[in-house]
Amino acid sequence: MEKRDYYEVLGISKTASDAEIKKAYKQMAIKYHPDRNPGDKEAEAKFKEAAEAYDVLRDPQKRARYDQFGHAGMGGAGGFGGGASMNMDDIFSMFGDIFGGHGGFGGFGGFGGGGGRRKPQYKGGDLRLKVKLNLSEIATGVTKKFKVKKMVTCSHCHGTGGEGDHSTETCPTCHGSGYVTRTQQSIFGMMQTQSACPTCHGEGTVIKNKCKVCGGEGVVNGEEVIEVNIPAGVADGMIVNVPGKGHAAKRGGIPGDIQVFIEEEPHPELLREDNNLIYSLLLDIPTAILGGECEIPTIDGKAKIKIEPGTQPGKVVRLRGKGLPAVQGYGYGTGDLIVNISVYIPETLNKEEKKFFESARTSENFTPNPSIKEKIFRKFKSFFE
Repeated sequence: MEKRDYYEVLGISKTASDAEIKKAYKQMAIKYHPDRNPGDKEAEAKFKEAAEAYDVLRDPQKRARYDQFGHAGMGGAGGFGGGASMNMDDIFSMFGDIFGGHGGFGGFGGFGGGGGRRKPQYKGGDLRLKVKLNLSEIATGVTKKFKVKKMVTCSHCHGTGGEGDHSTETCPTCHGSGYVTRTQQSIFGMMQTQSACPTCHGEGTVIKNKCKVCGGEGVVNGEEVIEVNIPAGVADGMIVNVPGKGHAAKRGGIPGDIQVFIEEEPHPELLREDNNLIYSLLLDIPTAILGGECEIPTIDGKAKIKIEPGTQPGKVVRLRGKGLPAVQGYGYGTGDLIVNISVYIPETLNKEEKKFFESARTSENFTPNPSIKEKIFRKFKSFFE
């Protein structure tokens, strides 16, 4: 099923402010929350759809990428951005500011508590890298290796943060529930809200014997060699997302991602326009008049093209399939290599050459015929339409 536009999902304009985005999402979340629509699969789907839209539009970088590339820029593993489907635990853990720090709405109008406590998971930070690619690498795709400094799981405690087998105990503040509850008057009546316990931060347990290496965090400074598979057809400004390879999270949480920013190196002879490549061929007058063969550059070498006798400046020769592929199947297949032909006019002539062209001036063959003039005029006019 084709995904809807994220702005349409939240019912906002493309110029909506951060506050408007958050307000629109909150209204959708309340309307389609599972506690308010028990057993309603359609409401659950809309709840997840709204969360996915909010996840992208609340983040300035993701939003800019979505505005430029649409859903094609939001691919999941190995793709672009974070448009993968979300589950309820993802939503409740990521948007605690919307849901009051806990999955359920508590006593919201009599709706339930979200099906029991969801133990929060820490989220590791994301990393950002930049890679320069030439057209040959873009045409075929490439694997790049990076040595990155980041937080890694503590090898001494294996990420638990505790020293020994019995290093944790039940939180004395929340008594193991992971959250605290408060009741207050609202426009809906008495409203019961739940938020993460300030002592254990929602875990339900506290560490009594902290790891001597990581100090109870479960992570330490380290480095890792990361392989990034960059698909063919990427363009300057795109971002390849590598899930789970960012900073390790505290105490066995969810690791962050790596965003690899693509920078395209300019080719000395070829210009890129979407998936097409453009080459400007400058012919000498004899070849333009008599015809012949010319060698032109391609991504992977050289190619010869035939020049027809009487070739006019502005003629275009198209080599099908010699351009760049569409990234991950988005677009219209492999592009073409487009050769724009110009004719070189000498700036100086010797006596013999000048005499030849003086004699040619009166020849009918050197006088432009009306059809050629009309064709050139139409091509010129098209630049301004």
